[in-house]
Amino acid sequence: MAQLLLVEDDAAIRGALIRALTERGHAVSSTPSAMQALQLVLDSPPDLVILDLGLPDLDGYEALRMLRAISKVPVVVATARDDDADIVRVLDAGADDYLVKPFSVGQIEARVRAVLRRAIDDERKGEAIIVGGLRLDGDAHEALLDGRPLDLSRREFELLYYLAIRAGQVVTKRDLLTHVWRMPYGGADKTVDVHISWLRRKLGENAQRPLYLHTIRGVGIKLTAPA
Repeated sequence: MAQLLLVEDDAAIRGALIRALTERGHAVSSTPSAMQALQLVLDSPPDLVILDLGLPDLDGYEALRMLRAISKVPVVVATARDDDADIVRVLDAGADDYLVKPFSVGQIEARVRAVLRRAIDDERKGEAIIVGGLRLDGDAHEALLDGRPLDLSRREFELLYYLAIRAGQVVTKRDLLTHVWRMPYGGADKTVDVHISWLRRKLGENAQRPLYLHTIRGVGIKLTAPA
C-alpha cells in the first residue's frame, strides 16, 4: 500500500479520486492548497504526490519547483493544461509523469504504479545484481560477464540493469521506453530493438541463439540466466 498526497482544489474531483485510489489499496491524504501540501510533505512525507497545476494559492508549477527544493518525493502532475510547452516545462522542473484531464481512474492509478516502481528501482541502483555469470554494480556503473568487464554505454548499462532487476520477468518495450529512456508518452520500438541487439553482441549471443536476453514475441524482453 502506498501513501499518496493528492493536491487538487476541485472538491468533486478530489473526492472521486480519494475514493477510487483508496478502493485500489492506497492510503490517500489530500489538500486543495499548494502551501499546505508543501507543509504536509515536510511533516509526513508521502510515497507519491498527485499535483494539480491550477491551485488557488500558488501556481502548481511554482509549487513543484518549491517541492523539488525540499524533497525528492515522486510527483505525478494531473492537470487540464495540455500545451506541449507546459508539459515539457513541468517535466524539466522535476515531475515524474504528466497526465491531462479528463482521465480515467485506471489511467492515473497505472501512472502511480509505474512511477512508484521507478522510484523503487532508483533506490536499488546501489545494489549489485547477479544473474548467472552476469554481475552489475549500480554504484560503480560496472558490468562483468564471467569476471570480464563489459564495455557498455550509459544507456546499455541502464537497459541491462533494468532487465536484471526483473530477471525472469517479461518487460514490455513500452516499459523500457518509459523507465530507461524516460519517454512516458511513447517512442520508437526500433530504439529498444537496436540497443537489445548491441547488448546481445556484447553478451556473446544473438536473437537466434539467446543466452540471457529472450524475446517473447508480441510481449517483450526477458533476462534469465543461461540454462
